Amino acid sequence: MLPRIYDNQNCSIARTLELVGERWTLLIIRDAFRGLHRFDDYQSSLGIARNVLSDRLGRLVDAGIFERVPYQDRPERFEYHLTAKGKELSVPLLALMHWGDRYLAPYGPPQLTEHAGCGGTVVERHVCSDCGVRLTAGQIHTRPGPGRRRRPRGQPRSATRASVR
Repeated sequence: MLPRIYDNQNCSIARTLELVGERWTLLIIRDAFRGLHRFDDYQSSLGIARNVLSDRLGRLVDAGIFERVPYQDRPERFEYHLTAKGKELSVPLLALMHWGDRYLAPYGPPQLTEHAGCGGTVVERHVCSDCGVRLTAGQIHTRPGPGRRRRPRGQPRSATRASVR
């Protein structure tokens, strides 16, 4: 199990996984993109224990991925809507889905992704912002960014290496 604090890592992938990488969390987000908003609808769709669902929704609200919107006064009830921050998760979620379609769906994709406007197939691409070239994984490299901290004195060099190359 990964620790919740990354003293020896400065890795956006590890931080992101800590927030949204748990199975139920990703499936809740998936269902939000499919139009679900209410606690009972998530519970029914996923078959998830109520206490687990409550915990995951609370974390997503605390992280600013969902917002709670009241829809009933007595008893007080809320819907869970994706925020702008949450809606940006469509890119990695669709990338995971399309990867699964290619490698884990022997009879073909269970769901197809289409542009609502024209019906065209949705594809994700890595494109260079300067020259517009479509890139393959072998053409992408990483380098230290502005958020990379310097190695404190006495800390081993391996503790601050970039985790993705």
